[in-house]
Amino acid sequence: APRAPASGQGAGMRVLLLATDAYGGHGGIAYYNRCLAEALAQMPEVTEVVVVPRVMRFAPTSVPAKIRFVADAAGSKWRYLRAVARLAGEHFDLLICGHVNLLPLAVPLAKLKRVPVVLQVHGIDVWQRPSARAVLWVRQVNAVWSVSGVTRDRMNTWAALPLSKYTVIPNTIHLERYGMAPKRADLLARYNIAGRKVIMTLARLASDERYKGIDEIIEVMPALLADDPAFIYLIVGDGDDRPRLQAKAAALGVAENVVFTGFVAEAEKADHLRLADVFALPGRGEGFGIVYLEALACGVPVVGSQLDGSLEALRGGELGELADPTDPASLRACILRGLAKPPGIPPGLSYFDWPHFQHRLAAATRHVIASETLQSATP
Repeated sequence: APRAPASGQGAGMRVLLLATDAYGGHGGIAYYNRCLAEALAQMPEVTEVVVVPRVMRFAPTSVPAKIRFVADAAGSKWRYLRAVARLAGEHFDLLICGHVNLLPLAVPLAKLKRVPVVLQVHGIDVWQRPSARAVLWVRQVNAVWSVSGVTRDRMNTWAALPLSKYTVIPNTIHLERYGMAPKRADLLARYNIAGRKVIMTLARLASDERYKGIDEIIEVMPALLADDPAFIYLIVGDGDDRPRLQAKAAALGVAENVVFTGFVAEAEKADHLRLADVFALPGRGEGFGIVYLEALACGVPVVGSQLDGSLEALRGGELGELADPTDPASLRACILRGLAKPPGIPPGLSYFDWPHFQHRLAAATRHVIASETLQSATP
Protein backbone atom coordinates (compact mmCIF):
# COMPACT_ATOMS: atom_id res chain seq x y z
CA ALA A 1 0.00 0.00 0.00
CA PRO A 2 1.29 3.52 -0.71
CA ARG A 3 2.68 5.24 2.35
CA ALA A 4 1.15 8.49 3.54
CA PRO A 5 3.39 11.54 3.20
CA ALA A 6 5.13 12.78 6.32
CA SER A 7 3.55 15.62 8.24
CA GLY A 8 6.73 17.62 7.74
CA GLN A 9 5.78 17.66 4.04
CA GLY A 10 2.41 19.32 4.64
CA ALA A 11 0.31 16.31 5.62
CA GLY A 12 -1.07 15.18 8.97
CA MET A 13 0.38 13.59 12.06
CA ARG A 14 2.55 10.45 12.10
CA VAL A 15 3.02 8.42 15.28
CA LEU A 16 5.68 5.82 16.10
CA LEU A 17 4.74 3.17 18.69
CA LEU A 18 7.60 1.06 20.08
CA ALA A 19 5.72 -1.88 21.57
CA THR A 20 6.40 -5.17 23.27
CA ASP A 21 3.67 -6.88 21.23
CA ALA A 22 0.47 -5.97 19.39
CA TYR A 23 -0.81 -7.70 16.25
CA GLY A 24 0.05 -11.37 16.44
CA GLY A 25 0.31 -11.04 20.23
CA HIS A 26 -1.77 -12.69 22.93
CA GLY A 27 -2.90 -11.18 26.20
CA GLY A 28 -3.93 -7.89 27.74
CA ILE A 29 -0.94 -5.72 26.81
CA ALA A 30 -1.00 -6.83 23.16
CA TYR A 31 -4.71 -6.04 23.09
CA TYR A 32 -4.16 -2.61 24.66
CA ASN A 33 -1.45 -1.79 22.11
CA ARG A 34 -3.77 -2.73 19.25
CA CYS A 35 -6.47 -0.50 20.74
CA LEU A 36 -3.95 2.31 21.18
CA ALA A 37 -2.81 2.10 17.56
CA GLU A 38 -6.36 1.86 16.20
CA ALA A 39 -7.67 4.77 18.27
CA LEU A 40 -4.75 6.90 17.06
CA ALA A 41 -5.40 5.87 13.46
CA GLN A 42 -9.03 6.96 13.76
CA MET A 43 -8.02 10.51 14.70
CA PRO A 44 -8.67 12.59 11.56
CA GLU A 45 -5.35 14.43 11.80
CA VAL A 46 -3.30 11.20 11.97
CA THR A 47 -2.09 9.89 8.61
CA GLU A 48 -0.04 6.91 9.79
CA VAL A 49 0.75 4.94 12.94
CA VAL A 50 3.90 2.80 12.73
CA VAL A 51 3.93 -0.07 15.23
CA VAL A 52 7.20 -1.87 15.98
CA PRO A 53 6.74 -5.12 17.99
CA ARG A 54 9.45 -6.67 20.14
CA VAL A 55 7.77 -10.12 20.13
CA MET A 56 5.10 -11.74 17.95
CA ARG A 57 3.55 -15.08 18.89
CA PHE A 58 1.28 -15.55 15.87
CA ALA A 59 1.09 -14.24 12.32
CA PRO A 60 -0.45 -10.74 12.41
CA THR A 61 -3.96 -10.43 11.02
CA SER A 62 -6.48 -7.65 10.41
CA VAL A 63 -4.10 -4.70 10.60
CA PRO A 64 -6.33 -1.69 9.87
CA ALA A 65 -5.73 1.07 7.36
CA LYS A 66 -3.30 3.83 8.41
CA ILE A 67 -1.35 1.36 10.58
CA ARG A 68 2.02 0.09 9.35
CA PHE A 69 3.02 -2.97 11.34
CA VAL A 70 6.76 -3.72 11.17
CA ALA A 71 6.50 -7.48 11.70
CA ASP A 72 10.15 -8.19 10.82
CA ALA A 73 11.25 -6.30 13.96
CA ALA A 74 10.04 -9.13 16.23
CA GLY A 75 12.12 -12.08 17.34
CA SER A 76 15.40 -10.69 18.61
CA LYS A 77 16.99 -7.58 20.07
CA TRP A 78 19.08 -7.00 16.95
CA ARG A 79 16.14 -7.28 14.57
CA TYR A 80 14.30 -4.75 16.72
CA LEU A 81 17.24 -2.35 16.76
CA ARG A 82 17.68 -2.63 12.98
CA ALA A 83 13.99 -1.93 12.39
CA VAL A 84 14.06 1.17 14.61
CA ALA A 85 17.27 2.36 12.96
CA ARG A 86 15.57 2.15 9.55
CA LEU A 87 12.72 4.29 10.86
CA ALA A 88 15.08 6.93 12.27
CA GLY A 89 15.24 8.56 8.85
CA GLU A 90 11.48 9.12 8.71
CA HIS A 91 9.49 12.02 10.11
CA PHE A 92 7.28 11.49 13.15
CA ASP A 93 5.32 13.91 15.31
CA LEU A 94 4.97 11.71 18.40
CA LEU A 95 6.80 8.69 19.80
CA ILE A 96 5.01 6.34 22.21
CA CYS A 97 7.15 3.92 24.23
CA GLY A 98 5.16 0.84 25.21
CA HIS A 99 7.43 -0.41 28.01
CA VAL A 100 9.82 1.18 30.49
CA ASN A 101 12.64 -1.14 29.32
CA LEU A 102 12.42 0.37 25.82
CA LEU A 103 13.10 3.92 27.04
CA PRO A 104 16.90 3.75 26.37
CA LEU A 105 15.94 3.40 22.72
CA ALA A 106 12.87 5.64 22.68
CA VAL A 107 14.20 8.74 24.48
CA PRO A 108 17.35 9.25 22.35
CA LEU A 109 15.34 8.67 19.17
CA ALA A 110 12.72 11.23 20.28
CA LYS A 111 15.46 13.75 21.05
CA LEU A 112 17.06 13.08 17.66
CA LYS A 113 13.74 13.64 15.90
CA ARG A 114 12.80 16.55 18.22
CA VAL A 115 9.41 15.07 19.03
CA PRO A 116 7.65 14.43 22.36
CA VAL A 117 7.88 10.94 23.87
CA VAL A 118 5.12 9.30 25.91
CA LEU A 119 5.66 6.30 28.19
CA GLN A 120 2.74 3.85 28.32
CA VAL A 121 2.58 1.86 31.59
CA HIS A 122 0.37 -1.04 32.64
CA GLY A 123 1.12 -2.51 36.06
CA ILE A 124 3.92 -4.50 37.63
CA ASP A 125 6.24 -3.26 34.86
CA VAL A 126 6.55 -0.04 36.90
CA TRP A 127 5.32 -0.90 40.40
CA GLN A 128 8.85 -1.53 41.68
CA ARG A 129 11.73 0.92 41.47
CA PRO A 130 13.96 0.08 38.48
CA SER A 131 17.67 0.79 38.17
CA ALA A 132 18.96 4.32 38.77
CA ARG A 133 19.65 4.63 35.04
CA ALA A 134 16.07 3.65 34.20
CA VAL A 135 14.77 6.32 36.60
CA LEU A 136 16.81 8.92 34.69
CA TRP A 137 15.24 7.78 31.40
CA VAL A 138 11.74 8.01 32.91
CA ARG A 139 12.33 11.56 34.03
CA GLN A 140 12.99 12.61 30.42
CA VAL A 141 9.59 11.66 29.02
CA ASN A 142 7.02 14.31 28.19
CA ALA A 143 4.06 12.34 29.54
CA VAL A 144 3.07 9.02 31.10
CA TRP A 145 -0.15 7.28 30.11
CA SER A 146 -1.29 4.75 32.70
CA VAL A 147 -4.09 2.18 32.51
CA SER A 148 -5.07 2.87 36.13
CA GLY A 149 -4.65 5.20 39.05
CA VAL A 150 -3.08 2.44 41.13
CA THR A 151 -0.33 1.97 38.55
CA ARG A 152 0.24 5.72 38.37
CA ASP A 153 0.47 6.03 42.14
CA ARG A 154 2.77 3.04 42.63
CA MET A 155 5.04 4.21 39.84
CA ASN A 156 5.26 7.71 41.24
CA THR A 157 6.52 6.50 44.61
CA TRP A 158 9.88 6.15 42.85
CA ALA A 159 9.51 8.25 39.68
CA ALA A 160 8.57 11.43 41.59
CA LEU A 161 7.15 13.10 38.49
CA PRO A 162 4.72 16.02 38.60
CA LEU A 163 1.21 14.54 38.61
CA SER A 164 0.44 16.75 35.63
CA LYS A 165 2.63 14.43 33.52
CA TYR A 166 0.25 11.50 34.08
CA THR A 167 -2.95 10.72 32.25
CA VAL A 168 -5.06 7.67 33.16
CA ILE A 169 -6.47 5.99 30.05
CA PRO A 170 -8.19 2.80 31.24
CA ASN A 171 -8.57 -0.28 29.10
CA THR A 172 -11.49 -0.62 26.73
CA ILE A 173 -14.01 -3.18 25.54
CA HIS A 174 -15.62 -3.55 22.12
CA LEU A 175 -19.05 -4.43 23.50
CA GLU A 176 -20.36 -5.51 20.10
CA ARG A 177 -17.84 -8.40 20.04
CA TYR A 178 -19.33 -10.04 23.14
CA GLY A 179 -22.85 -10.30 24.50
CA MET A 180 -24.83 -12.98 26.31
CA ALA A 181 -25.38 -16.39 24.72
CA PRO A 182 -26.12 -19.96 25.89
CA LYS A 183 -23.27 -22.14 27.09
CA ARG A 184 -21.87 -24.14 24.20
CA ALA A 185 -22.87 -27.80 24.56
CA ASP A 186 -19.61 -29.06 23.01
CA LEU A 187 -17.52 -27.13 25.54
CA LEU A 188 -19.65 -28.36 28.45
CA ALA A 189 -19.02 -31.90 27.23
CA ARG A 190 -15.32 -31.30 26.56
CA TYR A 191 -14.69 -30.25 30.16
CA ASN A 192 -17.41 -32.45 31.69
CA ILE A 193 -19.00 -29.52 33.53
CA ALA A 194 -22.66 -29.76 32.49
CA GLY A 195 -24.91 -29.10 35.48
CA ARG A 196 -22.02 -27.81 37.61
CA LYS A 197 -21.62 -24.38 39.25
CA VAL A 198 -18.65 -23.02 37.36
CA ILE A 199 -16.12 -20.65 38.93
CA MET A 200 -13.72 -19.51 36.23
CA THR A 201 -10.36 -17.83 35.95
CA LEU A 202 -8.83 -16.96 32.59
CA ALA A 203 -5.15 -16.10 32.87
CA ARG A 204 -1.62 -16.97 31.85
CA LEU A 205 -0.25 -19.60 34.26
CA ALA A 206 3.27 -18.24 34.61
CA SER A 207 5.53 -19.02 37.56
CA ASP A 208 6.57 -15.36 37.73
CA GLU A 209 2.93 -14.19 37.88
CA ARG A 210 1.63 -15.94 41.00
CA TYR A 211 -0.30 -12.86 42.02
CA LYS A 212 -3.53 -13.56 40.17
CA GLY A 213 -5.45 -15.27 42.99
CA ILE A 214 -5.54 -18.76 41.46
CA ASP A 215 -3.81 -20.31 44.48
CA GLU A 216 -6.26 -18.59 46.79
CA ILE A 217 -9.31 -19.91 44.92
CA ILE A 218 -7.93 -23.47 44.97
CA GLU A 219 -7.39 -23.05 48.72
CA VAL A 220 -11.05 -22.09 49.33
CA MET A 221 -12.41 -24.88 47.13
CA PRO A 222 -12.72 -27.36 50.06
CA ALA A 223 -14.93 -24.87 51.94
CA LEU A 224 -17.00 -24.12 48.82
CA LEU A 225 -17.48 -27.83 48.12
CA ALA A 226 -18.65 -28.31 51.69
CA ASP A 227 -21.36 -25.74 50.86
CA ASP A 228 -22.25 -27.40 47.57
CA PRO A 229 -20.49 -30.36 45.86
CA ALA A 230 -21.63 -29.06 42.46
CA PHE A 231 -18.85 -26.44 42.40
CA ILE A 232 -16.16 -26.77 39.75
CA TYR A 233 -13.20 -24.45 39.20
CA LEU A 234 -12.37 -24.03 35.49
CA ILE A 235 -8.92 -22.55 34.89
CA VAL A 236 -8.59 -21.30 31.31
CA GLY A 237 -5.03 -20.73 30.11
CA ASP A 238 -1.64 -22.39 30.24
CA GLY A 239 1.93 -21.80 31.32
CA ASP A 240 4.86 -23.24 33.20
CA ASP A 241 3.09 -22.95 36.58
CA ARG A 242 0.32 -25.37 35.62
CA PRO A 243 2.00 -28.52 37.07
CA ARG A 244 2.44 -26.83 40.45
CA LEU A 245 -1.19 -25.72 40.52
CA GLN A 246 -2.35 -29.21 39.57
CA ALA A 247 -0.24 -30.67 42.36
CA LYS A 248 -1.70 -28.16 44.82
CA ALA A 249 -5.27 -29.11 43.86
CA ALA A 250 -4.40 -32.79 44.36
CA ALA A 251 -2.77 -32.11 47.74
CA LEU A 252 -5.93 -30.33 48.92
CA GLY A 253 -8.13 -33.17 47.69
CA VAL A 254 -9.94 -31.10 45.08
CA ALA A 255 -8.22 -32.29 41.88
CA GLU A 256 -11.50 -33.66 40.49
CA ASN A 257 -13.11 -30.26 41.01
CA VAL A 258 -10.37 -28.20 39.36
CA VAL A 259 -10.26 -28.41 35.55
CA PHE A 260 -7.43 -27.02 33.44
CA THR A 261 -8.39 -26.25 29.85
CA GLY A 262 -4.95 -25.40 28.51
CA PHE A 263 -4.39 -22.60 26.01
CA VAL A 264 -7.53 -21.18 24.40
CA ALA A 265 -7.37 -19.17 21.17
CA GLU A 266 -8.70 -15.61 21.11
CA ALA A 267 -11.55 -16.64 18.81
CA GLU A 268 -12.88 -19.01 21.49
CA LYS A 269 -12.38 -16.73 24.49
CA ALA A 270 -15.93 -15.34 24.69
CA ASP A 271 -17.52 -18.79 24.44
CA HIS A 272 -15.29 -20.00 27.26
CA LEU A 273 -16.18 -16.99 29.41
CA ARG A 274 -19.86 -17.79 28.91
CA LEU A 275 -19.30 -21.18 30.57
CA ALA A 276 -18.81 -19.39 33.89
CA ASP A 277 -21.44 -18.80 36.53
CA VAL A 278 -18.97 -16.44 38.17
CA PHE A 279 -15.62 -15.17 36.93
CA ALA A 280 -12.99 -14.72 39.66
CA LEU A 281 -9.52 -13.17 39.42
CA PRO A 282 -8.87 -11.89 42.96
CA GLY A 283 -5.19 -11.01 42.68
CA ARG A 284 -2.61 -8.60 43.99
CA GLY A 285 -0.81 -7.55 40.81
CA GLU A 286 -3.23 -6.60 38.04
CA GLY A 287 -2.58 -3.13 36.70
CA PHE A 288 -6.12 -3.15 35.31
CA GLY A 289 -7.26 -6.42 33.70
CA ILE A 290 -9.16 -6.40 30.39
CA VAL A 291 -10.53 -9.88 31.16
CA TYR A 292 -12.82 -8.45 33.86
CA LEU A 293 -14.49 -6.29 31.20
CA GLU A 294 -14.69 -9.21 28.79
CA ALA A 295 -16.44 -11.42 31.36
CA LEU A 296 -18.87 -8.62 32.24
CA ALA A 297 -19.56 -8.06 28.54
CA CYS A 298 -20.62 -11.74 28.33
CA GLY A 299 -23.08 -11.19 31.19
CA VAL A 300 -21.02 -13.09 33.77
CA PRO A 301 -20.83 -11.81 37.39
CA VAL A 302 -17.25 -10.97 38.37
CA VAL A 303 -15.08 -11.14 41.49
CA GLY A 304 -11.99 -8.93 41.55
CA SER A 305 -9.66 -7.68 44.26
CA GLN A 306 -9.46 -4.83 46.72
CA LEU A 307 -5.67 -4.79 46.36
CA ASP A 308 -4.89 -4.06 42.69
CA GLY A 309 -6.13 -2.40 39.52
CA SER A 310 -9.23 -4.58 39.34
CA LEU A 311 -10.65 -2.18 41.92
CA GLU A 312 -10.80 0.36 39.09
CA ALA A 313 -11.85 -2.13 36.40
CA LEU A 314 -14.89 -2.93 38.58
CA ARG A 315 -15.47 0.77 39.34
CA GLY A 316 -14.99 0.44 43.08
CA GLY A 317 -17.50 -2.42 43.34
CA GLU A 318 -20.19 -0.98 41.05
CA LEU A 319 -19.56 -3.66 38.41
CA GLY A 320 -18.57 -6.63 40.58
CA GLU A 321 -17.52 -8.04 43.93
CA LEU A 322 -14.19 -6.99 45.46
CA ALA A 323 -12.51 -9.61 47.64
CA ASP A 324 -9.52 -9.41 49.94
CA PRO A 325 -7.38 -12.26 48.52
CA THR A 326 -5.44 -12.49 51.78
CA ASP A 327 -8.67 -13.40 53.62
CA PRO A 328 -10.21 -16.78 52.64
CA ALA A 329 -13.53 -15.85 54.28
CA SER A 330 -13.76 -12.66 52.19
CA LEU A 331 -12.95 -14.54 48.99
CA ARG A 332 -15.48 -17.31 49.70
CA ALA A 333 -18.20 -14.77 50.52
CA CYS A 334 -17.55 -12.77 47.34
CA ILE A 335 -17.68 -15.89 45.16
CA LEU A 336 -20.99 -16.91 46.74
CA ARG A 337 -22.41 -13.40 46.28
CA GLY A 338 -21.30 -13.41 42.66
CA LEU A 339 -22.97 -16.77 42.08
CA ALA A 340 -26.20 -15.45 43.59
CA LYS A 341 -26.39 -12.63 41.02
CA PRO A 342 -28.46 -13.16 37.88
CA PRO A 343 -26.53 -13.05 34.59
CA GLY A 344 -26.59 -9.67 32.89
CA ILE A 345 -24.42 -6.97 31.37
CA PRO A 346 -24.22 -4.03 33.81
CA PRO A 347 -25.10 -0.64 32.29
CA GLY A 348 -22.03 0.92 33.91
CA LEU A 349 -19.76 -1.14 31.64
CA SER A 350 -20.30 1.52 28.97
CA TYR A 351 -17.76 3.66 30.88
CA PHE A 352 -15.09 1.50 29.23
CA ASP A 353 -16.60 1.25 25.75
CA TRP A 354 -14.69 2.03 22.56
CA PRO A 355 -16.07 5.55 21.97
CA HIS A 356 -14.98 6.61 25.48
CA PHE A 357 -11.50 5.14 24.92
CA GLN A 358 -11.17 6.94 21.59
CA HIS A 359 -12.14 10.24 23.21
CA ARG A 360 -9.68 9.81 26.12
CA LEU A 361 -6.82 8.79 23.84
CA ALA A 362 -7.40 11.58 21.35
CA ALA A 363 -7.57 14.19 24.12
CA ALA A 364 -4.33 12.91 25.68
CA THR A 365 -2.55 12.87 22.31
CA ARG A 366 -3.63 16.39 21.40
CA HIS A 367 -2.60 17.64 24.83
CA VAL A 368 0.94 16.25 24.45
CA ILE A 369 1.32 17.72 20.96
CA ALA A 370 -0.08 21.11 22.03
CA SER A 371 2.15 21.23 25.12
CA GLU A 372 5.24 20.47 23.06
CA THR A 373 4.27 23.08 20.46
CA LEU A 374 3.76 25.69 23.17
CA GLN A 375 7.08 24.83 24.81
CA SER A 376 8.94 25.02 21.48
CA ALA A 377 7.40 28.42 20.75
CA THR A 378 8.32 29.85 24.17
CA PRO A 379 11.51 31.97 23.94
